Amino acid sequence: MHWIALLFWIVLCLSVGFLGSRWTATEIPIWYKNLVRPAIAPPNRLFAPVWTLLYLLMAVAVWLVLSAADVSQCHLALALFLVQLALNFAWSWIFFARHQIGAALVEIVLLWLAIGVTTLRFYSISPLAAGLMLPYWAWVSFATVLNEEFWRLNRD
Repeated sequence: MHWIALLFWIVLCLSVGFLGSRWTATEIPIWYKNLVRPAIAPPNRLFAPVWTLLYLLMAVAVWLVLSAADVSQCHLALALFLVQLALNFAWSWIFFARHQIGAALVEIVLLWLAIGVTTLRFYSISPLAAGLMLPYWAWVSFATVLNEEFWRLNRD
């Protein structure tokens, strides 16, 4: 039963990524390719494997927290995790589906803060789980700078 919970979190996190990528994939050849790309922008082919790994790490992290904590510790940790996951999902919609680069910048700052709070809460329950969140937080830090650069270079 313990492993079924891990499988649930893996499926949930990867599903969020997959659903968000649907907006991304349709906009890359149309809208995104016509944006001025910042010098720091990595090649498009890098995003899918990086995000897949990050979603897997997030899934293991939340699973570790929910496995290690007593029920009283789980509620806040789980709520924070779900909030950051929802913000993660929303960013793709705002940036790619709505083409709102400035609004996406505001949203990704909120996401960055939510990841930080989640990671700190995870640390109080499972330092390993918090450690698994750090690559995600680092990548979103980079993505925030990248989002700002896209906004700066493509303001109408």
